[in-house]
Amino acid sequence: MKASLGSHWNVDDVLRVGMQSLLDLFDDSCEGTMAVDEQGRIAWINDKYVAFLGLKSAEFALGKPVEEIIPNSRMREVVQTGKPILLDIMMIRDQPLVVMRIPLKDDHGKPIGAIGFALYDRLHRLKPLVSKFAELQWALANTQKELAQLRHSKYSISSFIGVSPVSLELKHRARRAAQLDTTVLLLGETGTGKELLAHGIHAASGRAGKPFVGINIAAVPETLLEAEFFGTAPGAYTGADRKGRDGKFKIADGGTLFLDEVGDMPLQVQAKLLRVLQEQEIEPLGSNKIIKVDVRVIAATSHDLKQLVADGRFRSDLYYRLNVLPIQLPPLRERVADLDAICEHLLEQIATRTGMPQRELTPSARALLASYSWPGNVRELRNALEQAGMLTDNLTLAAEDFASILPVAPGAIPLAEASAANAPPGRTVAAAAAAPAAADAAAVRPLGEAVAELERQMIAAALHKCGGNKASAARMLGISRATLYQKLAEYQEVSGI
Repeated sequence: MKASLGSHWNVDDVLRVGMQSLLDLFDDSCEGTMAVDEQGRIAWINDKYVAFLGLKSAEFALGKPVEEIIPNSRMREVVQTGKPILLDIMMIRDQPLVVMRIPLKDDHGKPIGAIGFALYDRLHRLKPLVSKFAELQWALANTQKELAQLRHSKYSISSFIGVSPVSLELKHRARRAAQLDTTVLLLGETGTGKELLAHGIHAASGRAGKPFVGINIAAVPETLLEAEFFGTAPGAYTGADRKGRDGKFKIADGGTLFLDEVGDMPLQVQAKLLRVLQEQEIEPLGSNKIIKVDVRVIAATSHDLKQLVADGRFRSDLYYRLNVLPIQLPPLRERVADLDAICEHLLEQIATRTGMPQRELTPSARALLASYSWPGNVRELRNALEQAGMLTDNLTLAAEDFASILPVAPGAIPLAEASAANAPPGRTVAAAAAAPAAADAAAVRPLGEAVAELERQMIAAALHKCGGNKASAARMLGISRATLYQKLAEYQEVSGI
């Protein structure tokens, strides 16, 4: 080596000059260069890095912990381990940089600092790799954003359509429940909007920024329900994910877990759910590790949980743990005053989803829908409106458009008592209501008079069903007691009032 370099050169000179030349080359070719001391504080930074990082000056960064200037820096790791990180990709100010980090050591081999180089622009062969990395980062960010949106609530409490007294009281209770970070039990028939209200309670609570995770217990096989709740350890059972799998409680950590149809939960899982609610900790299947969780539970059921407890099909201790703040959702037949607003909202949704034109309801259709008992509630109403729209090209839906859709159901309030009573078995409400007009055109009356007659019949039917209790009848009709008394005064000639 001495001969090839000349007699006046020695090995130390070569190493010194070579190192200086290498550093000069890196400094000239890189986007930035930085050195830290053994405490991970910035000891030197060149002007190009200062400009790239948007700093006021080099002096502004000197002496500060490197993470304060570059939050995701690994320079401290190089100092602590004494091992270089020769090629790495790091995001700085939303731009990917290829970086190299080398430890600086004293004569005894002890790390006394580290020097780093940002090598992006000069390494042309690495640009495809950097571009691919940037593309993957972008795709990952979008996926995480979409997942976060899916995990958050879709509805607010105001999404529950209705301005009747019973609906306003329901929304008032829901808003109060949102402010109380406790377990909520939503009770009501199928199709009354329990899941929508659960979303709304979460959206109005202090957990709104955290996940909302729902699980329909009736839709999950009993053998898989425990894994769905608590997750699984790697290889917990045959066919289990080798990497393990988080359960719904872990996914909902910090947020809200919605347990739909909780009355269908097997007794064995009920005992484990009770423990989670009491201790706020879970144990994944096949694992001995206890994981703490912070989850607010909103449960819902269309079953009578008290009766299930009496029958031994639901644990009483779990019932009391869930029934901390119960909210009863009224069936659609008890808030008929909201029917027009709900129909308008559903028709808009149907038109948007199907691409069909926006439909309107005629007075006869409104009267017919108001007379039906709706055992399937809003879900059944949506189905009836969509079916009716599919069966006609008219922009308005009349009573006859529902003739083949709405059968006479037990408990339905007839539109005209005489005609409904004489209707043959299986005849539809619409057909029974339309029969008098079809049989005798002379019986046609002014619309206002016909609607008033229907209103009198509904008031009479409600009072009869409630045993004359006017407060209960008003709730069933979805009107205030004052409005009921006013109408009673107007219709005092109606039999039975």
